[in-house]
Amino acid sequence: MILIPDTSVVIDGRITSMIQESGEYRGATIIVPEAVIAELEAQANQGREIGFSGLTELQELSKLAEEGVITIKYVGSRPSLDQVKLASGGEIDALIRNVALDYDNAKFITSDVVQSEVARAKGLDVLYLKPQIGEFSPLKIDNYFEENTLSVFLKERARPVARQGTLKESRNVILSEDPISEYELRHIAQEILERAKRDPDGFIELEKRGITIVQIGSMRISIARRPFSDGMEITAVRPIADRLIDDYNKSAVLKKRLLESRRGLIITGTPGTGKTTLAQSIAIFLSDNQYSVKTMEAPRDIQVPDNITQYTALEGSMENTAEVMLLMRPDFVIFDELRKSSDFSVFSDMRLAGIGMVGVVHANDAHDALQRFLGRTEFGVLPQIIDTIVLVKDGDISKIYDINFDFKVPESIPDEDDELSARPVVSVVNNQTGEVESEIFRYDGEPIIIKFPLTAETPVPEIQTISIPEEDISLKLVEREIQREIGRFTDGSVEVKMQNENKAVVYIDDKDVPAAIGKGGKNVAAIVNKLSIGIDIRPRTELPQTGLKEPVLEASSSLEPEPPAVSSGNGIEIKVDKKFLSISAKEHKGKIVDVFGGKEYLFTATVNEQGEIHMSKNNSIAMEMIRRYNDGEEIRLRPV
Repeated sequence: MILIPDTSVVIDGRITSMIQESGEYRGATIIVPEAVIAELEAQANQGREIGFSGLTELQELSKLAEEGVITIKYVGSRPSLDQVKLASGGEIDALIRNVALDYDNAKFITSDVVQSEVARAKGLDVLYLKPQIGEFSPLKIDNYFEENTLSVFLKERARPVARQGTLKESRNVILSEDPISEYELRHIAQEILERAKRDPDGFIELEKRGITIVQIGSMRISIARRPFSDGMEITAVRPIADRLIDDYNKSAVLKKRLLESRRGLIITGTPGTGKTTLAQSIAIFLSDNQYSVKTMEAPRDIQVPDNITQYTALEGSMENTAEVMLLMRPDFVIFDELRKSSDFSVFSDMRLAGIGMVGVVHANDAHDALQRFLGRTEFGVLPQIIDTIVLVKDGDISKIYDINFDFKVPESIPDEDDELSARPVVSVVNNQTGEVESEIFRYDGEPIIIKFPLTAETPVPEIQTISIPEEDISLKLVEREIQREIGRFTDGSVEVKMQNENKAVVYIDDKDVPAAIGKGGKNVAAIVNKLSIGIDIRPRTELPQTGLKEPVLEASSSLEPEPPAVSSGNGIEIKVDKKFLSISAKEHKGKIVDVFGGKEYLFTATVNEQGEIHMSKNNSIAMEMIRRYNDGEEIRLRPV
């Protein structure tokens, strides 16, 4: 009997099982196409665990051949570079089928449903191995778990360690004095991958170079290897108990808010305090109260009933997932966890669209959680996005905060301070005591957060400026790589404008554009393949002119010249000095006004008792006003 397996069934590992357990294929000749080996080798070179799993299976088949149980042959040709690039389109699958077509009476074995259908259409005798459903024997990694085990850490050349206890009290326990070997870890990893493929409750959540994350039932398993880690490591985490919302402190307050009008909720706390477990309890509570509930997770970590659908990043992007959610129109979305700037933007957009949102954010306290939002969200709309913050400590709800918005003089500022008149203020209020624990407002155009003294040891409020987060460092690294590669074709500067994580526009000297593109696009194509990012090369003359210039005005002849001032109509005077931009409008003293550039609304501000509005010159709004003035637009104020 001749058996020809494809890549999917080699990774699956069931060929050796069929030979050893049932004995049905003892004495068979196994024909392994070279295209299968090439595909497994490519996956292993990329650090993907399935590549190593498939190579381990081939090694087991070779051992059976040495023992005379089977005969194994490697035939066919290796795929070309172009065929490897087109693997997702079926080029390598076609090479594997062509090998099977060369052998009469051969049985083609696959666990890929598309491959099986195409092979049948080609006239091959196909054995399709469906995913196994039914009782499974325990995994090797299950042997490291006890009833109170939260997680297990296995690393080559190190002793196995388990974290045991509860969320409130847990400790690391050494399970064996004998270090575990890479060989043992490889077999444990292969077994995990095989189970993930066969078990209906198992799937590969994420696979990148050097890391694979697998979900099997309630257990999440991370398999790391070089070059991502300094050695092979397996980390398995599982929940030890399901908690209902009624099991939490202050649950009555939380339930009332969820069932009424409070629909922008943030769960915050330090890592490992039980935030995700609380989010899981909230999802179940909302579903039990007949709300439509979905989750957005990367990776999917929450354990919820089947009637709650869990979604991950669509094509690697939560923005794409959010677009789908808006079409589905659920009542609530549980977003676990908000990490990247884009996650905070997605959460804000969905909340402003009217969807109830429950988000999980890593932060020390409610003030720090808000600070992570403020760098990515407009100050004025923050209370519309977040109305409740739940602080979790030691597996329970520690505090619940209300987020309020008012026009007032900040409570932390002395009444006699004329510079700080009434203005928009966001207050973080302890729901239980009614006390304001922090305030957020703008001063000189910059957002400020003031934490009130919580103990006798802190007699003065803690004041922090809120810095806007820098661009994702990974994009900066990509920019440098692009500049280095394109710089080989030009002596001038290279301007890189990142459109998103997958696209960049590059501006270089006009005369160097042909050389950078190359004949038939050869040069830029090579860079695209190397960096795995789309690149659009354009002449520098097409570079948008975004530089802002300050108004050039004649200074007075005094020894200490006044800051330049310009009139913009309606009795308004604009002054610009080295640090600040000021708008003088005496007739609007103490009033809240809307500021317009031409017919377009810019922002809302409070005119102080001196009849002025002050802001940092480097503030984005101030820069926009300067630009509009330079373009000849009239700056107007209108009382609110």
